Amino acid sequence: MGEEYVDPTREMFGAFRGLAEEGPIHMLNLVRFRDKAAYPDGREATGWQAYAAYGRESGPIFRRVGGRIAWSGDYRLMLIGPDEERWDRCFIAEYPSGAAFVEMVKDPDYQKAVVHRQAAVLDSRLIRLKPREAGQGFGD
Repeated sequence: MGEEYVDPTREMFGAFRGLAEEGPIHMLNLVRFRDKAAYPDGREATGWQAYAAYGRESGPIFRRVGGRIAWSGDYRLMLIGPDEERWDRCFIAEYPSGAAFVEMVKDPDYQKAVVHRQAAVLDSRLIRLKPREAGQGFGD
């Protein structure tokens, strides 16, 4: 398996903040959990349990900044792409702006909650998207 990704680099977070788009943003989340969470303090939990704790603790901050889950689905099969890539959690989070996302991740309570995400996640993709109107076909 290739390199695993859990947290954004300082450079990518700076690039994120530099995008001047107005209006809502979508964040595509693809997440693979560890079998056993890797807490720095050694506490015991599965990756699923640690990610659930992340959701419980970060949820109020997510909602306070205006976030909502725009789409969620259960992974079934990698039709095009590396066989070894599989995702335990797939969803799109919507924020009213990029600034709202930044506000969330800088919140001291969120920073406490993200410890659970870091312990839970083996690999992930987090892709910022600009929402578009849906069309009738692939090129619309």
